[in-house]
This record gives sequence, C-alpha cells and structure tokens, in this order.
Amino acid sequence: MFENDPATTSERPIFSVSQLNRRAKQLLETHLPLIWVEGEISNFARPSSGHWYFTLKDDQAQVRCAMFRGRNQQVRFNPQQGQQVLLRARVSLYENRGDYQLIAEHMEEAGAGALQRAFEALKHKLAQEGLFDPARKRPIPALPRHIGVITSASGAAVRDILTVLQRRFPNIPVTLVPVPVQGKEAAPAIVEALSLANRSELFDVLILGRGGGSLEDLWPFNEEVVARAIAASNLPVISAVGHEVDVTIADFVADLRAPTPSAAAELVVPDASEWLVRFRSYEQRLTQLTRRRLQAEQHHLQHLSKRLRHPGERLQQQSQRLDSLELRLRRVMQQRLGQARQRLDNLAARQKAQRPEPQLRQWQTRIEQLRQRLNRQMQQTLKQQRQRLSEAGRLLHGVSPLNTLERGYAIVHNDAGEVIRDAAQVKPGERIRTRVAAGEILSRVEE
Repeated sequence: MFENDPATTSERPIFSVSQLNRRAKQLLETHLPLIWVEGEISNFARPSSGHWYFTLKDDQAQVRCAMFRGRNQQVRFNPQQGQQVLLRARVSLYENRGDYQLIAEHMEEAGAGALQRAFEALKHKLAQEGLFDPARKRPIPALPRHIGVITSASGAAVRDILTVLQRRFPNIPVTLVPVPVQGKEAAPAIVEALSLANRSELFDVLILGRGGGSLEDLWPFNEEVVARAIAASNLPVISAVGHEVDVTIADFVADLRAPTPSAAAELVVPDASEWLVRFRSYEQRLTQLTRRRLQAEQHHLQHLSKRLRHPGERLQQQSQRLDSLELRLRRVMQQRLGQARQRLDNLAARQKAQRPEPQLRQWQTRIEQLRQRLNRQMQQTLKQQRQRLSEAGRLLHGVSPLNTLERGYAIVHNDAGEVIRDAAQVKPGERIRTRVAAGEILSRVEE
C-alpha cells in the first residue's frame, strides 16, 4: 500500500488532490529510475538559492527541469538559453502544482557528451591493445639533428614552438609539415603527414600539436586512424595538443605528452646556455685532469732519466765492438780471396793441360766421314727400293683385269652389277653392260 491512501466508502476510493499528486510522484520515481535525456534549454533561471530551473524541449514537446545547487556546482560549463544538453535525471512530480518534472543530477553539452563517450570507448580499446604501454614508447633524442613540426601553418601553436626553439637552441634545423588541425579533413591529413615525415628520413623527432579549443575542435587528435599512425611511426612523436587540461588519445599513444605546444619545444631541445655552462664545466675538469696527467708523466720521466745510463758510454762500447767486427771481417775476406785465387789457378792449369782444340778437329773429321758414308748408303738403299717397286708393278700389271681387257677380253655385268659368267644368267629383254679396255657398251638381250 502507498502512503496516504485515499479514504474508502462502500462504493469507491476517493483521493484528495495532494494524495493524488503524491501517488503520481511515487509511481513515477518507482518505475522510472535514472535516465538520460537530450534536449534544448529554454526558460533558464538562477534564483538566489543557487538552484537551476529550466525547460528541456525538442521540436514536439517540453518538460520542466530542476537542478539543485549541490549538483549544478559540478557542471563544467555555463548553460545558455537554446543550448543543446544531455541530462542524467530522475523523473518526479512537483506536488504543489502537480507539474511533472525532471530532477537533473548531471549535465553535459550534448555534442561533447557523445564525443566523450566515444573518447572513453576508444581509449579503453587502444589501452587493451597495448598502444599506451610505456614499454613500446621510443626515447626522445637528447639533442635532435632535425625537428619536424606537424601543425597548422597559420595557428598560434607553430609560432609558439618556433619561438621557443629559436630561443633555446637556434642552431637546430626545424621543418614545418603543414596540416589542418580541425574539421573532417584534419585526421587524414595528419596521418599522411606522419607517413611523409617517416619516409623522408630527414627528421629524428616529430612534434604533433595545435592550440586549445573545445572537444569538437580537438577531435581529430582523438581519431583512431591518427592514434594508430602515431603508434606505427618509426620516429618518436611528442604530442602537444591544446592546453594543460586538454587530454587527447594522441597524448596517450605518443612517446611523450607535452601540456602545451610551447612546453613541447621546451622538452625537445635543451637550453643552449645550460649546455654551454655544462661544457665549460667539462672543459675545466678536462684541463685539470690533463694537468694532473702531465705532472704524473713528468715525475715518471724524471725517475726514468735517473735510471738511464749516459748514451755516450753505450756509443763507445758499440764503436769498439764495430771496430773489432770490422777487423774480423777483413781477415775472413782476405782468407776467402786467397782460397778463391788458388782454386782459379788450379782450374786454369787443368784447362791448359786439357786443351779441347785437337779433339774437336778429330771429331769434326770423324763426323764428315760418317756423313759421306750415310749419303752413299742412302743412295744405294733408294736405288734398291726403286728396283723392287718396279718389279712389283710389273707383276701386278700381269694379273690385273685391265691387262686382260687390253688383250681383247671383256667383262659383262647385269643391272644389279653382278658379273655374268653363264648365258643362263640373263633373260630376253634384260639390259647388260659390257666393260672393255676403253669404256662400256650398253646393250639389250634378244632371243
């Protein structure tokens, strides 16, 4: 049973107005828990109590709304007449007037709310894939050789970055890769710029950024394609999007997040003056170490010089030894020359005793005699061979078929080339060939 039930009679229950409104309020709050409602604000009022009262409408209907001070203090924007908002509210009823209303517990800009939900969903998805894992992020070079800046060519961000870089370390080259940073064409352009920067092999670090703006303005840096392009980059990427309170998906995926574009420039290069101070400190330390080393080497050299003998003594010793070796060498050379002369004299005497001229003349005479004998023997042999060859020719001619033909004989062949020795071998009409000493006779056999 409900509180303050109506009085009953024998025929029907009877409600008072307050009972009816209370019963309706209870039914609404029981059966319609917290819901999300989107609509346009109108009739917005802020009384001194701090509560907000307004109407939420669309093109066909409207509903009264209330948002009490404890809740509306958590709203991060200033609601305006005609603004599209998203409410999380309880359905209720204002009993005094019987007005159906919404009691708002949370309010956000309608577009921003949808975007925020998309942001959280993508953030959760990429986190599950490990794209935010610190272990996969690349280190930023301590002193880059060439910096690439991907941002709008006309925005304040590029001016801030270039100003800081020029102030901190003016000698490092910087190249702007211009892209739109807002609107539908921004995300594809950023992806292409990241790909181009990686293919160029010109840079060793990239700054991706823009100035502040609404969630809608910053949305290209929350696109999944941009996040994956940053993750796929071979070059380290510094994300510098918006103000310090602005957080994008690009910030989570990037190798380093900078709260502002100016801060990115501060992070990517050291202060040249600080480096100069550091180098001067290194110079001083190196000078001190060098001086200490020289002093130590001088002490060591002095110690060695005391142990070192005077070189004149060693030179005298070496000179004496050289003189001794020279004398020994001369004696050995004279001995070897005497032995060589003796051997030469002996060979000359032996050659004189064994003069070869008489023997040569004897051998020349002997060779001439043998040559003459060889010629005579060759002539005789050739004559004998010619005689034997002539005799063999005569014998061969005597038994040759050609010799037989010259004596008037003939040889008869049939068409097959067989020699006919018997008349029975041929038949009438058959052709035969008759070979005589001087040619052939072709004839046909008659009966």
